[in-house]
Amino acid sequence: MLEKFLINAEETLIIITDIQEKLIKAMDEDVVKGVIKNNLILIETAKIFNIPIILTEQYPKGLGQTVEVIKKALPSYEPIEKITFNSLLEPVFEKKLNEYKDRKKVILTGIETHVCVWQTAADLIKRDYIVFVPKDAVCSRRKLDWETGLDLIKSAGGILTTTETLVFQILKRAGTPEFKKILELVK
Repeated sequence: MLEKFLINAEETLIIITDIQEKLIKAMDEDVVKGVIKNNLILIETAKIFNIPIILTEQYPKGLGQTVEVIKKALPSYEPIEKITFNSLLEPVFEKKLNEYKDRKKVILTGIETHVCVWQTAADLIKRDYIVFVPKDAVCSRRKLDWETGLDLIKSAGGILTTTETLVFQILKRAGTPEFKKILELVK
């Protein structure tokens, strides 16, 4: 049972959901700053430990692309465009996910917690993935919707956590060059 809550780089995949130009404008400014910062920390951790990242964009023609700071931080900018709220209903996303069949633990981040993040989490859990949702790396326009999305994810079997909890689990030890890089980001 405890194994479910433990995470390491070799079995992990990160999915960043819809952190787009027009969507972030609808969010609380302070909350979205934290969400972006924590996604950047996860991206840097992914680069250090070779953790694949899948990026989605909900209807980018209307909602814009992924915010520039995240685009620049990614190892490569290859968004999967979708109009579905559940990312797994987009065939290109499902095909990309299947490229990482050996990675059954997913760190799921993004916007909005109660819509796209929740629906994607539910389908991943249904497919026997272990889903970690860092509460400080997701948001919704309204706090009640954010809380509701988190409650639904937890009730479905997802693991609610924080960015720092995940990063330090992946790091495993202090004093390494990887630790020093990450420490600069989490200060």
